[in-house]
Amino acid sequence: MDSIFGLSHTATMLIWTLITIVILIVLISKYKWNPFVSLLISALMLGLLTGMNAEDVIGSITGGVGGTLGTIAIVIGLGTMLGKMMAESGGAERIATTLVNRFGQKRVHWAMMIVGFIVGIPVFFEVGLILLIPIVFTVARKTGLSIIKIGIPILAGLSTVHGLVPPHPAPMIAIDAFDANLGMTIFYSILVGLPTAIIAGPVFGNIISKRVQVEPPAELAEQFSLKSERELPGFGITLLTILLPVILMLAGSVAMIVDPAGTNGLTHFLEFIGDEIVALLISVVFALFSLGFARGFNKSEISKFTSECLAPTASIILIIGGGGAFKQVLIDSGVGNAIAELATSININVILFAWLVAALIRVATGSATVAMTTAAGIVAPVLGMSPDVSVELVVLATGAGSLFLSHVNDAGFWMIKEFFNMSVSQTLKTWSVMECILSVVALILILLLSFVI
Repeated sequence: MDSIFGLSHTATMLIWTLITIVILIVLISKYKWNPFVSLLISALMLGLLTGMNAEDVIGSITGGVGGTLGTIAIVIGLGTMLGKMMAESGGAERIATTLVNRFGQKRVHWAMMIVGFIVGIPVFFEVGLILLIPIVFTVARKTGLSIIKIGIPILAGLSTVHGLVPPHPAPMIAIDAFDANLGMTIFYSILVGLPTAIIAGPVFGNIISKRVQVEPPAELAEQFSLKSERELPGFGITLLTILLPVILMLAGSVAMIVDPAGTNGLTHFLEFIGDEIVALLISVVFALFSLGFARGFNKSEISKFTSECLAPTASIILIIGGGGAFKQVLIDSGVGNAIAELATSININVILFAWLVAALIRVATGSATVAMTTAAGIVAPVLGMSPDVSVELVVLATGAGSLFLSHVNDAGFWMIKEFFNMSVSQTLKTWSVMECILSVVALILILLLSFVI
């Protein structure tokens, strides 16, 4: 379809894209359709409406799914296994207990933010939440502090890592789409992420806990408080296991910076083990021993852990694949170039553009993953026309936007409401406001960093 009401081909494509995105949002948010199915339908519609041949549309969709999941599916699978070993071994509780003892009761909410940040590195947000809720209840019972004051910092740590720090799927999607440097993205994400988590976590948590008072569900709190600390693994080995993939990835990036020509054999070795797949594979194997066999689990139990943890990841993998299909159709149909021309003509800052696109889709669909995958396809062509912008910072801006304003259309919103025994109003005042603070503070820090880099 070449034109609508005599409009130019470019304008027509942009209109069809807008209509398709609106339909995608309505299908997910109003009619509660599965996001994967909705993304595939939207990709098919967009391709046909913008004039692509039916065969080419199918090719774009299958190519987009395959190309996107080539790396991401492996990252998700290995990351989930690593998180499962940490959960079953009690490693997360060991980290929390140690930091609480070191920080003391008055600064325990700061310790909780660090716990969320560290524990969140190898696991999904939802997994990290389920993993750390027992620690929130245990610490609240031991200290007598509000679960809001303790819980908000943990949620801020988990959410910051989920949206900004590789090897989480969200930033990895943008890294692949934008062809960003993994090591530099990790470095910048920590520079931006830590102060962001501090402001949205301990600082905001301390303020809001005085205004919102809740009591945890008694039976749940008692159930989660029964773990024996004598059975927990050591702090050092747990911390090393969790941070090992990040250490290996950073080592590979540093090697490339020090020896960009690759003249040294050590450089090639560090680049190899610093690849996200190899780093995670090494870390998972290490975890099988450090948090598995060393903790007394037998091979049957470890095999069961690593198998059963993969089932819940099927949905998120398919959603990411659907987002990849939509992204590829955007590119192959020429819509991506049209969006790039429009963004360039109105002279909008690419970092702000990436944040805004991801934030709008996040608010509309309730899914950070859908926001990240869709925004990556829209923003990628714009980057091609903005050679002076740091690609790594655009990755972080897209991730920050995908965290903005979690509300009633987000499954995470309801998880937190139930676990913290809050009303909808209280959840909006605490969790939703925290996500807005986190997203906006991260954007401000990214923009400030862009003036330096």
